[in-house]
Amino acid sequence: MEALTISGGDVAVVEFDDFVAARSTGLLRTAYLLTRDHALAEDLLQTALTKAWFSWSRIQGDPEPYVRKILVNTFASWWRRKWNGEHAHADVPEPEPPASSGDDDRHDLWTAMGRLPRRQRAVIVLRFVEDLSEAETARLLGISPGTVKSQTSKALAKLRIDPALASREEDLR
Repeated sequence: MEALTISGGDVAVVEFDDFVAARSTGLLRTAYLLTRDHALAEDLLQTALTKAWFSWSRIQGDPEPYVRKILVNTFASWWRRKWNGEHAHADVPEPEPPASSGDDDRHDLWTAMGRLPRRQRAVIVLRFVEDLSEAETARLLGISPGTVKSQTSKALAKLRIDPALASREEDLR
């Protein structure tokens, strides 16, 4: 495999395989939070890493932001496609039963996050789960920092009034 030279005081060589071994778990978590599906998350990560491998010799500096940008951009291109895997049915499926384990709060948040539009979900995941700044999130998504702020505001407003979280707030009172 080709090596990447990271500029700095000491020149270190990072192999692509080493990068994948070290960072794939964190990148897979991000992919899962974006797609909400284990199989799609694995496909998304594999696609992003494949694209990164072909560009590996040109990457300057830390490769993680570059690979994360590929991941987010690939996710965005997937949801822009006309067909998104949904099939029309004559009968509306029954809603999922509530989680019976002790992590009802996470299940409720997960349900509420699933109702957000994909861009808002991506902004929330990058800002609050991945702990990126507004500028870093804007750069990764290819949008302005003002758009990150407005999408964050809209997403949080939707989460505040989401029925899954509203019922949890009433239980706490």
